[in-house]
Amino acid sequence: MPSHPPAPHANAPAADGKPVVVITGASGNLGRTLAASLRDDYRLVGLDRDEDDTLGFPSFAVDLADDDSVAHAIEHIADLCGRKLAAVIHLVAYFDSTGEDNPLYQTVNVDGTRRMLEALRDFEVERFIYASTMLVHAPCKPGEHIAETDPYGPLYIYPQSKLQAEQIIREGHGDMPYAILRFAGVYDEETVVPTLAQQIARIYERDFQSYFYSASTLVGQAMLHRDDMVDAVQRTLACRRELPADTVLLIGESDAPGYDALQDEIGYLIHGQDDWPTLRVPKTLATAGAWLQARMEPAVPDALDQGEEPFIKPYMIAMSDAHYALDTRRAERLLGWRPAHRLKETLPAIVESLKRDPVAWYRRNGMTPPPTIAEAAQASQDSERLRVQNEQQYRQELSAYRWPHFVNMALGTWLLTQGPLIGVVEPGLRWTESLLGLALIVFAALSLGWQMGFARWVCAGIGAVVMAAPFVFWTGNAAAYLSDTLVGGLILGLALATPPEPGLSPLARMTGPDTPPGWDYNPSAWTQRVPIIALALVGLYVSRYLAGYQLGHLETVWEPFFLGNPADPRNGTEEIITSSVSEAWPVSDAALGGYTYMLEILTGIIGSRARWRTMPWLVALFGLMIVPLGIVSITFVIIQPIVIGTWSTLALIGAAAMLLQIPYSLDELLAVAQFMRRRMQAGKSMLRVFLFGDTDEGERTARDDEFDRPAGTVLGEILQGGVHLPWTLWLAAALGAWLMLTRVTLGTEGAMANADHVIGALVLTIVSIAAAEVARTLRFLLIPLGVALLITPFAYESNAVQTGASLIAGLALVALSLPRGHIQGQYGRWNRCIR
Repeated sequence: MPSHPPAPHANAPAADGKPVVVITGASGNLGRTLAASLRDDYRLVGLDRDEDDTLGFPSFAVDLADDDSVAHAIEHIADLCGRKLAAVIHLVAYFDSTGEDNPLYQTVNVDGTRRMLEALRDFEVERFIYASTMLVHAPCKPGEHIAETDPYGPLYIYPQSKLQAEQIIREGHGDMPYAILRFAGVYDEETVVPTLAQQIARIYERDFQSYFYSASTLVGQAMLHRDDMVDAVQRTLACRRELPADTVLLIGESDAPGYDALQDEIGYLIHGQDDWPTLRVPKTLATAGAWLQARMEPAVPDALDQGEEPFIKPYMIAMSDAHYALDTRRAERLLGWRPAHRLKETLPAIVESLKRDPVAWYRRNGMTPPPTIAEAAQASQDSERLRVQNEQQYRQELSAYRWPHFVNMALGTWLLTQGPLIGVVEPGLRWTESLLGLALIVFAALSLGWQMGFARWVCAGIGAVVMAAPFVFWTGNAAAYLSDTLVGGLILGLALATPPEPGLSPLARMTGPDTPPGWDYNPSAWTQRVPIIALALVGLYVSRYLAGYQLGHLETVWEPFFLGNPADPRNGTEEIITSSVSEAWPVSDAALGGYTYMLEILTGIIGSRARWRTMPWLVALFGLMIVPLGIVSITFVIIQPIVIGTWSTLALIGAAAMLLQIPYSLDELLAVAQFMRRRMQAGKSMLRVFLFGDTDEGERTARDDEFDRPAGTVLGEILQGGVHLPWTLWLAAALGAWLMLTRVTLGTEGAMANADHVIGALVLTIVSIAAAEVARTLRFLLIPLGVALLITPFAYESNAVQTGASLIAGLALVALSLPRGHIQGQYGRWNRCIR
């Protein structure tokens, strides 16, 4: 049904005397633009998929894939305006960016045009104006220009369908004059064609892909300013009676700036960078990359990029060397039209529009704003100012800290020469060190450039592999083991632990507090990390010493207390680290422990004092190494006398060092968990926040030097920040230690001694964890252990003294677990959970 009542008589003249112009696709982007420019001089009628009452002129719904729908819509126009039309401007066309065939190309673009022509046979139409595309032509070479008479050669399905529609018009127009206007890509100061929008966005974001192109960088495509497009249509309408009946015109700017020239101009306008480096890559490689990216993208929807499909498709790469520059002299001769705009002259306004409101610019151009921009807008931050400030700060920090990357280049030469210098005989290790050395030199050199942040992560990975190489290859060279552990750790630390912090979102780097909301101290402060690093150093030295024996670097190890099997000359430590439990690992378990301690030290050093929100992944990795491995360590202590039949003093020291790290790490893990929950409630992508950080509630404050205070204050924070034992837990820890030694103190033997040992070790574990105020509630786990002590004397053989001691210890553990003790810190809402 028409959205406006029809005129009383089908052939009645327009009430205002204006010529009637029908616009198909009147609700679309170009349709609205043309309507706004023509409404003063013409009586307009719109046709589109749906009626649109917002146009300000009559609009009828039409389905170009249906004969009856088209016929009915045209009859509505006849009822409303009569059968004499100044022009029909046919804009409707189907298009998608996949480059793949779709039935709608035929039914809408080709058959839909035929239906329109057939429905208009009974009308007097002074000019049928068809909006086609310059892409129906075969591309030319840089320096050449395409004219209307040049060969056709559309490269993909969309222009192919437009060329077929042109053929339908030529064959079926009858007595109706037509004008086919082959437009270049339309742009204005606010919107541009998708390919150019993507090119601008990639440079704006400094996307890695912005530095590569799969064809000659001299090729380009002509553009057409929206105002010039309107002018061409207006002139065509004005000359509709004088033009040749079969007019075909190319409408666009005659010049086509090359890809490289556009890259340089866009890079300069956005970043002030005169020469944007653009490297040519083979089409086969680019196509494979596009295919792989398309397959990988759906794997993480709504995570890193809201699940938006990659823009670059294989067909775009195939036609990337197509050049379209236009010879528009025919349009100038017949219409007196020539473009008044040039893309290069309009680019500053386009970029200014982007900088003024990036979120709006992305959405106007049909793109999802990248998370960094969307997050800034959501946090009421000026995203462009934030981007500029973040970039400036990053470059300043890198300028002051380029020396670590030069040192890493030198360490690469160290790895290259280490094999022959210290006599490494294992071929696998020598080749590995040499290849890693070469790679380190290359990627450390790349790290000197501020745009090559990825190279720092590669260097860190090289450092991690270097540390593992000696025990993976079971080297018998103690110097190689020592050198690779130290050099690998230095490489990793220099790559990631020095400013600027890599991988942070601008919002995380530039905004947000250091102390979590509701907390009275910062769990990521250096005073909080020092105890963990110090304890990890103890574990590292113990593990490396034991690994030296396992790898054959040492003939014996020190053991002051525990003897081995009387029939075996080895001491307790030697028996344990050569036991079936240790040898079940494919590599030296002590060396693997040392590797883990080294990673703990490094992850303890990396990151700023706000890393609980800027690098949540790092804190999680830090805690993952400490908490589970602490449990593994105490389990190994438990099984020593039970499974192996002896003890190891050094293994006990290493386990204690690992176990004591747990309470010092829990508060930072809690801060991360609270932060992630707040971001989730704010609607943020959890994976993105986890990997790149985010801002948080609270103001950013000046960072004072936390060590610029009295030594006693600093030492107190190091020892007691979020960690302390009330007297009840001190007594429980003493009971746990005593239970582990009932073989000595009470002469307990057999299953009863084993039970005491296991329960005592578990008591020490629980007390250690509950020493963290945030985990104080876990002290209640002492209750089932106390109950177990009440049962074991009756389940296993024991004398009266042993029974009485077990009962007293059990009751004491239950009683000691009940008082909470004073909680000194504030942990936001978590304080309500500390019972």
